[in-house]
Amino acid sequence: MLPLVLYDVMSDLPGNNFSPNPAKPRFVLSYKGIPFVTIWVEYADIHIAMKSIGAKPIKRRDGSDVCTVPVLSDPNTGALITDSLEIVSYLEKTYPEKPVFPNNSEPLIRAFDSAYMSLIVPGIKPIFLRTMEILSPASAKFFMGARSGDVPLPWDPNCDTDWKLLEKGYNTACEWYQKTDGKWIMGDTFSYADIIVACWLLALKRVLKENDEWARISSWNGGKWAQVLVDVEKECKLA
Repeated sequence: MLPLVLYDVMSDLPGNNFSPNPAKPRFVLSYKGIPFVTIWVEYADIHIAMKSIGAKPIKRRDGSDVCTVPVLSDPNTGALITDSLEIVSYLEKTYPEKPVFPNNSEPLIRAFDSAYMSLIVPGIKPIFLRTMEILSPASAKFFMGARSGDVPLPWDPNCDTDWKLLEKGYNTACEWYQKTDGKWIMGDTFSYADIIVACWLLALKRVLKENDEWARISSWNGGKWAQVLVDVEKECKLA
């Protein structure tokens, strides 16, 4: 079996990886034990680089096309897939061992993905500013231009309103977990829903300042979120 190729965002961080969406297929590939390699792409170069390999673009709000990452290339089948959720759906169908959509749960987990994002996005400004700090100058400028259309400037990592919105979102997520009988969203059954949660936590841990900003999140809900990340990384053999 030839290794699959995952395209991800380059950064100044050790190991590069920080972006939550490419992290999702990375976690799934590791969980399923599928060999893969990563090609790192400057944020400012993503559209040109992905267009050059024939990746499918997505529609911006203004109707224009843009190529994004993650993109997955599978040399064993010739498939080239864009978007983390579609990549994971492909992996589940093509490599069904160790399912991440157990018990035909893909439709429900797709809905969970949207619901979880609705909790995170209102308080996301602090992570956006910190993200600019770990990109090259050209990519940081491009990032600000691309993201400010969805999340208006200014981005202030010290804005108490944003932090309260983020904490409110995680309080709701904690209530969801409390309705299960096990440590996972589906009780004792691990699924892609847990990977979704963990990959956003990974992004927060990697991008925010560890000793105050990530420590602040780690203190919420009795330390739950640091533990969720540890548990999922262990389950996916990434810890």
